[in-house]
Amino acid sequence: MTKLSVNINKIATIRNARGGDNPNIVEAAKACERFGAEGITVHPRPDERHIRYSDVIELKPVLTTEFNIEGYPSKNFVDLVKSVRPAQVTLVPDSPDQITSNAGWDTKANFDFLTEIVGEMTELGIRTSIFVDANAEMIEQAAKIGADRVELYTEPYASAYAKDPAKAVKPFVDAAKVARKCGLGLNAGHDLSLENLAYLHERIGWIDEVSIGHALICDALYLGLEETIHRYLVCLK
Repeated sequence: MTKLSVNINKIATIRNARGGDNPNIVEAAKACERFGAEGITVHPRPDERHIRYSDVIELKPVLTTEFNIEGYPSKNFVDLVKSVRPAQVTLVPDSPDQITSNAGWDTKANFDFLTEIVGEMTELGIRTSIFVDANAEMIEQAAKIGADRVELYTEPYASAYAKDPAKAVKPFVDAAKVARKCGLGLNAGHDLSLENLAYLHERIGWIDEVSIGHALICDALYLGLEETIHRYLVCLK
């Protein structure tokens, strides 16, 4: 069964735009869980423009589902993850000033760096996922690094979906098969939505987890958070 992890970064963006503590991040995360989300994802960035490091610390003791912290493994990020010890850390090759993720790791060029980070996380019992493009070599290198999972960067699929769903999904089906052959778990994320999620899941039924934030929070403005989460879960049945 594919789990839905709700990325709550955008909720933090709304809070930060006005200052104060409204909407409250902890209460929003608890509501997502109450409405059926099977995980909570956060992606703290160095400038804390949405999720703050303090939010991550406050969330850990109250969450009842899997907590996934994603980000670039700088020293500060690694120290945060080690102190919080989430169920999963997703390593993403973001530069500090990026608005959002736009590519996966070159796991060959960064093999030694990632191997060290993954080793540290594994020693602490934290599941590791490496954010990659739908590229067989990058996935194979992730397996050699010792990662538990890879997360497929799905923006190219989402962008091409409307024109030709079958063509758009094919590289991701192929990549998912490589991950399975390598013994890796499989996550997916970025620009997944109510429009394209069900088809991806239909073609790759062994995805362990999808992490969805921007589209889900946008849908919640129209549909309400509870109904939105319900509709995303239906896409994964």
